[in-house]
Amino acid sequence: MIKLYWSPRSRSFSAIWLMEETGLPYERVLTDITTGAQKAPEFLAINPMGKVPALTDGDAALGESAAICAYIADRYPQTRLAPDVNDPLRAKYLQWLFFSPSCIEPALIELFTKIEVPSSTAAWGSATQVFDLLDASLQKGPWILGDKFSAADITIGAGLNFAVRLFKMVPPRPSFDAYIARCVERPAFQRAEKIAAG
Repeated sequence: MIKLYWSPRSRSFSAIWLMEETGLPYERVLTDITTGAQKAPEFLAINPMGKVPALTDGDAALGESAAICAYIADRYPQTRLAPDVNDPLRAKYLQWLFFSPSCIEPALIELFTKIEVPSSTAAWGSATQVFDLLDASLQKGPWILGDKFSAADITIGAGLNFAVRLFKMVPPRPSFDAYIARCVERPAFQRAEKIAAG
């Protein structure tokens, strides 16, 4: 049985959304970060970083939302959430799958803290570059890979939902609003929102 370790109102949302999209049976294990449950030795054995989400699947254990998305999409290909390893689209899928943690999240920290990092040394370039690229890419839609919804849309969609819709850290743009609306319309997204609210 797949076990997803999560906490309400946290970065667990994307992993919950992923699991709801798969249709696979899974158990949600509440790991309430407000009580410090993520620092318990039994949880640290699953994710030594002491963060949610984390996932176990038999003997496999991992943390990090994008890694969980990659693992589940590859381990369970019947979910059709990732292009096959021989599909040329796989390259773009991997790029976008990891774009949220490697570019969107650092760009949001840049905006929130107002710390200026030279774009030549910042791995994400700049917040402007990140959101301009997303804008241009999402105009092609309806999904980040075109017609096919994938786990990459879960990481990108969750990141934009957080940045634009929930916390208004990034100004809305027509492509963002339309993409977020398509994500929100998905029944799995709606179920995940209710679960993640606690």
